[in-house]
Amino acid sequence: MNLPTAAIAWAVIVGLATFYGIHLGYSGRSFALALGVAAALFAFELFLAAPRVLERVRHLFGEHGAVLAPLVPLFAVLIYTIGVTANWKTALLGAAYTVLPALLAATCIGKAAGQWQDYFAVLLIWLPLELRWKGLTFLYVLFPYPPQLMHTLTILLALSTGVAAFVLLRRLDGIGYAVEWRRGFAWNVVLHFGVFAVIAVVLGLRIGFLTFAPSLARLRTAPIEIVGILFFTAWPEEFLFRGVLQNILSRTFKNQWAGLAVASVAFGFAHIFHAPFPNWKYVCLATVAGLFYGRTWIKTGSLFPGAIVHALVDILWHVLFR
Repeated sequence: MNLPTAAIAWAVIVGLATFYGIHLGYSGRSFALALGVAAALFAFELFLAAPRVLERVRHLFGEHGAVLAPLVPLFAVLIYTIGVTANWKTALLGAAYTVLPALLAATCIGKAAGQWQDYFAVLLIWLPLELRWKGLTFLYVLFPYPPQLMHTLTILLALSTGVAAFVLLRRLDGIGYAVEWRRGFAWNVVLHFGVFAVIAVVLGLRIGFLTFAPSLARLRTAPIEIVGILFFTAWPEEFLFRGVLQNILSRTFKNQWAGLAVASVAFGFAHIFHAPFPNWKYVCLATVAGLFYGRTWIKTGSLFPGAIVHALVDILWHVLFR
């Protein structure tokens, strides 16, 4: 993906979100600020996935200038909290969330991957997203308005914090943070999606996690749903669990398959908080899914094919099952 392609995709998705918000009746300064923050964070996600853009940004920052990278998610939190909620407590919480992982990453620049700071930074990014109270993650308090953007803003903030820490500041090798398509990608997507889909459907129906309930209405919304799932669920999760966690685990164990196994189990347990808690059925299926997503990342060296497999699995579930 090059910059013009990224810019067009960004403009289309932000434009659709704008019209959808207006259709729901939102307007005014608070909505404009919330949408602007989401658009800025989405640009941070998408534009850096264009390899030449990422290369130029790294060159522009240099080795020491990359300490400025965490300012993007930090300013996003501050602009939102000052302009929308006027809550200094959530502003401090958001500032700590965006800055602490970067500080940890900065302490091990130039060192081999797998330092304790790497793991601690991953935990600081991940745990506030997963720990829930009354069905909401702790980070949701940062972005209460509008409710339809709450989840998206939270995910974009977490991803931007991780990208700033590990891609721009730490410069962890082998993440594969690029929207790209090379020889062998199509085969890996088809293979891993096809095999896992069969396993997931059979296992999910057998343990009572899935109920076959196809919906024509959900099929009609599938094209828009898959875009949202790809950029705001699959890509962020693949970045954290495969590009970063599986990456550093493989280097710690000096074995990519051990890294795959442990990261897949962690990915499975990340779903335990979904209702009804503890959701062991979801943990089981998500662990198996992690094995297939992680193997796709190993075979391609890129986040994009695994994110596509992940998105296809989620959209299959969305259309055919409950």
